[in-house]
Amino acid sequence: MAVLFARATEQFGGTGIRTSLAVYLAHSVVPKLHTGRSRQGSRQLVSAAAQLTVLLGGMCADSARSNAAQHCYQIAASLAADAGDHATFAIALRAMATQAHHQGRHGLAVRLLAERAVRSAHHTSPTVQAYAHAQLAVTLAPDDRSSALAEMTRAEELHSKAPAVPGPFTSYSAGALHFQRAQTYNALGDHASAAMALETSLRLRAANEERATTLTRARLAEAYLRLGRLDEALHCWQAFLIASRSLHSAQADARLSAMHQLLRPYARNPQAAALIERARSNAR
Repeated sequence: MAVLFARATEQFGGTGIRTSLAVYLAHSVVPKLHTGRSRQGSRQLVSAAAQLTVLLGGMCADSARSNAAQHCYQIAASLAADAGDHATFAIALRAMATQAHHQGRHGLAVRLLAERAVRSAHHTSPTVQAYAHAQLAVTLAPDDRSSALAEMTRAEELHSKAPAVPGPFTSYSAGALHFQRAQTYNALGDHASAAMALETSLRLRAANEERATTLTRARLAEAYLRLGRLDEALHCWQAFLIASRSLHSAQADARLSAMHQLLRPYARNPQAAALIERARSNAR
């Protein structure tokens, strides 16, 4: 079920899928957690529940329900700890650090959370370790350039050793890794390197990463505009507008709002004005 719900989120966005997963957890998973089962069977069920709750947290985040997302991640971490599932525990902690970062929180508590995710992932697969180290790089970037770059290098080294095992909790796409690299460079103020990392991320995105690809296009457009490359920014935003129509995603909506705001100074540019009008027409 985790694969099914993760796939649906990428295809349609978290807003439209969140309720379905919440109902499934409440009616099909939670009651089973309270029934008598063998120790091994119970651990597997609790681990599966933890993974589904991580996915629900991501859907809440993609629905602009930040507090609900963090609550889901906390529950997921507790379930994973009960199941002895170190990988899912580390992933839940990493998700909590990511969500805090998205909320604009960059203090010591978030850094400690990201560091704990790295420690918890130490005895898990290279995939999970790379996933944790990449977020720590983003977290460290505003205050510690050398440590941030070291963490990103470590994430890339681990990723190169990771086996190709499909699944939302066993794979970490190269496109996602380079997106984190772009976030790290952006926090360091190296916008040219951030744009190149986003270009690589976009090139490496798989066909089944629709939502991630759409958001990457928007971020690349913003990066191009920051560098004064208006024509390339407009090209990316045009592709973003087309793809975002099929998504029910607060993150996509936020990037659309950012596009409108960033293009205001270019309202007299015919191509920019046409793009803004197209976006308004899509919203009607």
